[in-house]
Amino acid sequence: DIEHPGLVEDTPACRKDTIFYPSAMKIKIPFAATLLLAPYTAALPQDAPLPEGLYALKAKTIDGQSISLAQYNGKLALDVNTASKCGFTPQYKALQALYDKYKDRGFVVLGFPSNDFLRQEPGTNAEINNFCSLRYGVSFPLFEKAPVKGKDTQPVFRYLKSTPIGGKGGEIGWNFTKFLIDQDGRVVARFGSMTKPDSAKVTAKIEALLATPNVALATDY
Repeated sequence: DIEHPGLVEDTPACRKDTIFYPSAMKIKIPFAATLLLAPYTAALPQDAPLPEGLYALKAKTIDGQSISLAQYNGKLALDVNTASKCGFTPQYKALQALYDKYKDRGFVVLGFPSNDFLRQEPGTNAEINNFCSLRYGVSFPLFEKAPVKGKDTQPVFRYLKSTPIGGKGGEIGWNFTKFLIDQDGRVVARFGSMTKPDSAKVTAKIEALLATPNVALATDY
């Protein structure tokens, strides 16, 4: 058996039959099972060169407009892959609160709905937008529903997953994985689904980067 600490935060914990383990616990699994987990932890093959920073890319908003992410250059961003029918969906509330708290200091939350995990985002872009607005009062930018894993991964998440943090990177394990992007568009921290957006672990890094833009942070994953 080997220890696989990455299962704690990026496990498919939204499923009703999944057992939630304390974040400090390490799970022991048979070595053979790691072969099945490889697609979730291995780096995604790249078919095209990626830019040096996220803000060199373009993306489509949830209402279908193609925009350059350069408009967020100079801002600190938290990029999150979201879903409307997941056990972690209530994190929308904390994401909105985080946005409200720091937006006037140069911080933005960017939401990227996807239907990659147990089809927990089945709605149209319009339905997703209405759900987020009516249920959670979401006012931070949302982008069109698109894959965040596998061969059809959208460019934004190809870039995000290509950057190792603390020696780890690669495929996303579940909805509501969070990437903290510094003011130059570089990934500086990555948090799993079970890390709440308003946890001290996240807010400490936000505060540090807002106080001193592009400051070097202790690596985290």
